[in-house]
Formats: sequence, structure tokens, C-alpha cells
Amino acid sequence: MNSSGTNAVKTTAERSNLRNLVQIGMLGAVSVVLMMFEIPLFFAPSFYKIDLSEIPVLIGTFAMGPVAGMFIELIKVVLHMLFKGSSTAGVGDFANFLIGCAMIVPAGLIYQKKKSKKSAVIGMIAGTLFMAFIGCFLNAFVLLPAYGKAFGMPVDALVAMGTAVNPAINSLLTFVVLAVAPFNILKGLIVGVITFLLYKHVSPILHGTQF
Repeated sequence: MNSSGTNAVKTTAERSNLRNLVQIGMLGAVSVVLMMFEIPLFFAPSFYKIDLSEIPVLIGTFAMGPVAGMFIELIKVVLHMLFKGSSTAGVGDFANFLIGCAMIVPAGLIYQKKKSKKSAVIGMIAGTLFMAFIGCFLNAFVLLPAYGKAFGMPVDALVAMGTAVNPAINSLLTFVVLAVAPFNILKGLIVGVITFLLYKHVSPILHGTQF
């Protein structure tokens, strides 16, 4: 390849990288806006609310890969901290970042191996289940203790808030099984369905990829 051909390849790669950076920033900005609209749930305490901020993250993950998805997730969390602050000195926000990545990374990795509707669905199901597992673990050992410390409440008091909603919740274990796990599974299903319906319309803009 001559020098002009090499330069052309470099220019194309640079443009592609720049486009990816712009798209990552835009999707991160959309995510943080969606994060501000929260939906309360009947089976969990009032501080558990579903938002649709993972939809742009998952769309970006399918279009540009899991690493790009993680950056979109990071931008979302950082912007949210800047706009609304953090009651847990960033601990809760970092845990939420990990929970978000727990969904998008498996979904993105599975989709990358074979880009098809079937692999996208399998990826989103796997991501949802993994997010539910990681969400339970982090809520039990990181998020609930962090929020309890931030608001001067023992974890038992937070569990009691779950008991008020569902009498079957009587311990930390039943709290994560009956409130946290369903919360994450429901969120994953909603995000997955909406992403599946939107992606074929958005993908021509993002790298021209389609299911």
C-alpha cells in the first residue's frame, strides 16, 4: 500500500473514532436525562424506582461494542452525580455503574459473536439475569449499608420498609430475593424489549449496523 492509501486508511479510522466518541457522549447525555424519570414499583420500597436510562447504553453497546457501552454507562453515572450529587460519597453511584455494566457487557459480548436478532435476545436475557444476581449481591453488601449509613438508619430499618410493602420480606435475604431481584429482572425485561424495538431504527445512524 502506498503512502496515499495509508493516509486514507488513517483518515477513515480517525473519522470513525471521532464519530464513536461523539456518539458515546450523546448516548451518555440521553441516558442521564432518562435517568431523571423514575417509575415507582408496588412490590419494593419507595427508594427503588425503575428508569429507562439503560436503553441508550444498550443501544450503544450493540452498535459499538461492550467497551463503548461501559463508557456510556460511566458518562451517565458521572453526569448524574454532577447534577444531583451523591448521598453516599459516590459509593452508591459506583455500585449502580457496576450493576448497569452487569447487564450490558454480557449482552454486548454475546451479540458481538454473531450479530443477529436471536443473539441479541439471548444476550439481553443473559445480561438481565446477571444484572439481577450482581444487583442482589451489591444491594446486600454495598448499597443498603451505604444508604443506611448516609441516612443514619440501620439495615434492619431498610428491611422493615420492605416488610411494609410485602410482609414476606423479613430479612436481608428475603429483601434481595423478593424486592431487589424482581426489580432488576423487570427493569432488564423492559429495557430489553424497548431496545429491541428501537435498535433497527437507530442502527443505521450508529455505524450502519442492524440486527
